[in-house]
Amino acid sequence: MYNKVVLVGYLTRDVEIRYSQSGSAIGNVGIATNRRWKTQTGETRDETMFIDLTFLGRTAEIANQYLRKGSKVLVDGHLAFQQWTGQDGTRRSKHSVTVESLKMLDTKAESQNLNSSSGYKEQQVQPQSTSSSLYGNYNKTQQQSQSLPQQQQSSYIPQQTRQAPVPEIDINEDEIPF
Repeated sequence: MYNKVVLVGYLTRDVEIRYSQSGSAIGNVGIATNRRWKTQTGETRDETMFIDLTFLGRTAEIANQYLRKGSKVLVDGHLAFQQWTGQDGTRRSKHSVTVESLKMLDTKAESQNLNSSSGYKEQQVQPQSTSSSLYGNYNKTQQQSQSLPQQQQSSYIPQQTRQAPVPEIDINEDEIPF
């Protein structure tokens, strides 16, 4: 038998991650995909599908770290049937896709826009003086650092070069799926 699903779409919410008793990560999220076709009369129709995805292991952790609502992804996996008993005692069931591989399709600019809308904002750095030349700013910086005590000189960063803090990422290059 063959059970293979390949989907391209946009995430409908942020990845919800939890951990099993054995410590393995499980991530849940939804994806929206669409299909466009023409009817016999020539009218164009769109059909949008909302599908639940389940990420397992390291893929779940990577998805949780890099993906946000609206991220465009390609997922490859298999269809899974889930059954449970609801709070009212009725038997419930659904189909979902268990993801085996993930490819992030957003460009760098698109993913930065998603990150800025989720709370992380880059700071714009303005030069101190717009009338002086680049060398003039360099000389001012040198004079400022020379006037600092010796223990502060090693940590002194000129205001022109300060940037927003970059979050620390603990991922090996081989683990990134793009």
